[in-house]
Amino acid sequence: MKITSAEFIISNAHPEKCPNEPLPEYAFIGRSNVGKSSLINMLTNHKNLAKTSAKPGKTQLINHFKINQNWFLVDLPGYGYARVSKQTKAIFQKFITDYFEKRQQLVCAFVLIDIRHDAQKIDLEFMEYLAESEIPFLIIFTKADKIGHSKINSNIAVYKKQMMANNWEEMPQYFVTSSLESTGKEAILDFIDQVNQDFFKSQKI
Repeated sequence: MKITSAEFIISNAHPEKCPNEPLPEYAFIGRSNVGKSSLINMLTNHKNLAKTSAKPGKTQLINHFKINQNWFLVDLPGYGYARVSKQTKAIFQKFITDYFEKRQQLVCAFVLIDIRHDAQKIDLEFMEYLAESEIPFLIIFTKADKIGHSKINSNIAVYKKQMMANNWEEMPQYFVTSSLESTGKEAILDFIDQVNQDFFKSQKI
């Protein structure tokens, strides 16, 4: 897939106020400072479509971007940022779960994970929530340029082992990415393109 247009549409904290167009959408979510904004900018060929910041917790709303006029990329708040208040965390958690459980246009979520680190409890718990809620999702490992190929492979192997230990039948499909080097860009966009084709075919039946 070649992205020819990427347009910011709306930010809000209420799923019912999200765009009402019958277009497929893909949600991007992960722990704060996982490199989500940089990944979105890399995928869409824009330097500042999603706002990047050295300060974790920059994204605090549901942000919709219309891509190629036929699908939505949704930038969701990061979870697990320790410096926000418990009340703020509770509010974030509520509208994030409301989005996932009520948003009919959502076809897939991408859970972003920093490839440099061991499996984090909060990531595993969030993926368990998605699985229990029957929400399709894939993993995107970020910041692959920060470590060597052998370390990437060993970290993924450890992650898979950890998930198996937590009673997963298999590890979800995943992509390895680097926003700096555009690694994984083509694979992710090809995946979205295929899902979009299937989505629009189903609408014609």
